[in-house]
Amino acid sequence: MKLSDGVEQAIHSVTMLSGLSADGVLSAAALAEFHGVSPSYLLKHLQALSGAGIVQTLPGPKGGYRLARPPEKVTLLDIVLAVEGAGPAFRCNEIRRRGPNPLPAHLLTKPCGINAAMLRAEQAYRAELRRVSIADILADVGAMDDGTIVARGCAFLDIHERKSGSKA
Repeated sequence: MKLSDGVEQAIHSVTMLSGLSADGVLSAAALAEFHGVSPSYLLKHLQALSGAGIVQTLPGPKGGYRLARPPEKVTLLDIVLAVEGAGPAFRCNEIRRRGPNPLPAHLLTKPCGINAAMLRAEQAYRAELRRVSIADILADVGAMDDGTIVARGCAFLDIHERKSGSKA
């Protein structure tokens, strides 16, 4: 299974937004600059995160993005589904019914075994993503950080964080 670059960008952006003060926001341009990615591509994913209720959008000259809920309430699955959509990664097209010698109808009464196996694998994958929150990711990073990662993020936020004047 291959996820789009947007998933990585979205997870990193949500992680960065978790470092904002209560009334702080970051512009999409600032997030794109920090991560060295295309602003227009990132904006598409920020809009998807907003639509999913993961981030909040504040319009205006002091506007930008901030988390809509606490980091412990945002899972990796929430982000993946917002960016990639909720549909299954594997889509069975019942090719057993095609070709010059399709299976007879009486052998097609049960679901395809390949489809069933793929769906079980996806359920396990989604369960693992559902188990990991942004707070968990932050804790893991904090445990291995010698201060460099936090200092990098704080220095950037000191320059680019906007105060929206309204608290979430």
